Parts: sequence; structure tokens; C-alpha cells
Amino acid sequence: MVHTVTYFVVGVLAFWLLDYGELYSRPDMAGLMRQTTDPIIMVGPVFQPLRGFVFALAIYPLREIVFARPRGWLVLWGLFVALGIVSTFGPSPGSIEGLIYTIISVPHQLLGLIEVVIQALLLAFGVVYGVSHPEKRWLNWLMIVVFAFVILAPLAGLLAGARGA
Repeated sequence: MVHTVTYFVVGVLAFWLLDYGELYSRPDMAGLMRQTTDPIIMVGPVFQPLRGFVFALAIYPLREIVFARPRGWLVLWGLFVALGIVSTFGPSPGSIEGLIYTIISVPHQLLGLIEVVIQALLLAFGVVYGVSHPEKRWLNWLMIVVFAFVILAPLAGLLAGARGA
């Protein structure tokens, strides 16, 4: 749930603050990224629980390192940034491989790093904090409510758009 919620919140903020509509229509990005008007973009958050599950599978064997330390969230964030952002196996924008093998301008690649590094930070902190503080039931309920909204709102928007077409 934490991944889906942080993905949505940071993604919406980045969409508006970084003007993804204009950025993704640029020639060096248009061949790589779907346009922000594409319906699949609207339902992107619906697929995030699957990614969250994959993250959980990867974090589980590290639980004694990540959850037992006072600042284990920094360890987790470092892993996310190192393995999931900077040193990906493919040429993702903002990664070392992306900087070498894509034609996306360096400023555009670095701009995109803002979103993913912040989301990774919030994800790492949120997971470790949530696991380390099970007594904070209000936080669990808040996460459930926001998670449900993040999943249901895009589906409702897609269905409303389909009826209007």
C-alpha cells in the first residue's frame, strides 16, 4: 500500500510541477513515453500494488537489516536509489545506462530523477515507519483509505470517460 500511495502522490505532484504534458510531447521523449492523455496513464496506479508486492518480496529477506536499525529506512532508500534508479539493468532515463545509451537530453533525465528519488525516499521511510510502529492504527486506516481512493478513482474516471465516448 505504501508504494501505491507514495507513487500516486509524488506522481501527481511531479505531473503538475514538472509539466509532464509538455515534457513528454518533446521529440526526444515522445518516442519513449506515452502521452499524458493516454488512458493507460490514468490507470497506472491500479497496477502499482503488483510492483509493491515485488518490492515486498525483495525487502523481506533484508528485514533484519532494514527494520532492526534506528535508521534502517536510509539503508532501504540507498538500496532503492542504487539498484532501482541509478544502476538499472536497462537504459532507464536518469540511470547510468540511460545517460549512455539514450538520446534523451541530460537535463530531462536529471529532471525526472527528482520524482523517483523523492518517491523512493517516502516509500523507504513509510515502510520502515509503518512496520516499526504497529500501534499507530490511525496510520494504517489512513493508508487503507488513501490506497482505496488511489485504486478506485482512476477506475471510476476511466469508466466515466468510456460512457461519455
